[in-house]
Amino acid sequence: MSAGPAAGRSGETLVQVMPEGSLELLSQHEVNRLRSTGEGGQHEVLRRCALAVLNVGGRTDDTREVLEKYRDFEVFIVQQDRGVKLALRNAPPEAFVDGRMVRGIRELLFAVLRDVVYINTEVTGGSRFDLGTSDGITNAVFHVLRNAGTLRAGEPDLVVCWGGHAISREEYDYSKQVGYEIGLREMNVCTGCGAGAMKGPMKGAAVGHAKQRTADGRYIGITEPGIIAAESPNPIVNQLVIMPDMEKRLEAFVRVAHAIVIFPGGVGTAEEFLFLLGVLLDPRNRDVPLPVVLTGPPASAAYFAQIDEFIGATLGREAQQRYQLSIGDPAAVATILRQGMRRVRDFRHAQNDAYYFNWRLHLDMDFQQPFHATHESMAALALYRDQPPARLAAGLRKAFSGLVTGNVKDDGIRAIESRGPFELSGDREVMTRLDRLLAAFVEQGRMKLPGRAYQPCYRLVV
Repeated sequence: MSAGPAAGRSGETLVQVMPEGSLELLSQHEVNRLRSTGEGGQHEVLRRCALAVLNVGGRTDDTREVLEKYRDFEVFIVQQDRGVKLALRNAPPEAFVDGRMVRGIRELLFAVLRDVVYINTEVTGGSRFDLGTSDGITNAVFHVLRNAGTLRAGEPDLVVCWGGHAISREEYDYSKQVGYEIGLREMNVCTGCGAGAMKGPMKGAAVGHAKQRTADGRYIGITEPGIIAAESPNPIVNQLVIMPDMEKRLEAFVRVAHAIVIFPGGVGTAEEFLFLLGVLLDPRNRDVPLPVVLTGPPASAAYFAQIDEFIGATLGREAQQRYQLSIGDPAAVATILRQGMRRVRDFRHAQNDAYYFNWRLHLDMDFQQPFHATHESMAALALYRDQPPARLAAGLRKAFSGLVTGNVKDDGIRAIESRGPFELSGDREVMTRLDRLLAAFVEQGRMKLPGRAYQPCYRLVV
């Protein structure tokens, strides 16, 4: 149980929180290792992720704004003979009801601790995984997911839903309706864990599951430390996974997905979509079935026409053949997903492949190695059509990743303020199409939450 907030010195609020589940029973060695992690180089990562979980319902997508608002927040690991607990100082009050922490938030808080510790000790801080090889990175992704309890045997039933946090009410309601149809068909949902099109499908699926008396519905949120403060986990998430970086987060999505739905969004959604297309365009993945549906309400038809036109003009017809467009019919979308999952099941059964993790999907290192968006790395991107489509998709994915960094991440915002916008260059056709798409995102309010003016973090150069 969690103790209620208590007044500390100088008006501080202190609270100690006990874990549930996997962190309840720990050896003294494990507790000491937890404290070492909490007080060492990963402490700031732990603090940021914990703050994001506690900041439920936050109405900002600016990481720096969140960190500044709660600059006095702190988290400490408290050792005790029977395990470990967390001490929180000046935690956001929204995490408490009548002086006690909301149970779901407490579960997610210790999921953060679980993943930060595991990643620090087993993935980035150990020698268990060779992160210099493609197989080593995939193996690390698998073990982070397995350690989090995300991988389960059984028939394919997991729909990954992508879409923006800055969407209209009509688009949000539509994503919820699609989620409802997914839940009625007893499929589960995985998203980036935040608001908007990440929350809507989960909320709808929860109602569909309730009608089907599905007591163990899964609402998986996969995130990473750089983005979580701007996309705090929504209250429906019941399985939270923190991946080490954006690339491993994206790989986790495509490895666990049995089908993917893409709702309207901005540069973050475009990054996810281009990552997916780049992987599917690899000739070694040509025969791997993975149903992909782009969908939204009728009012979003023009948005998807722009996306489809951009993909056709840059990556070509083959890329367009890897997804379907279905506008305005949530039940039809869910039916397409269910039928597609049967093909996924039959293929993996024939190949003796696991249902819960897509080992057969090949990812090139260009999609797996972390891309750090700086003025230099963004300017060095080769956005030209005279290269294989999968390679261009990788470059465009990195460009959109950099725009996400410049829009919402603390280090990116500071870099833009210091040195001006990122510059992107390429051939005239690609730059013209990219300029048109980004201008539409700005005009439609997809770069920032409603009511917030957008200052571009990019400049396009031919």
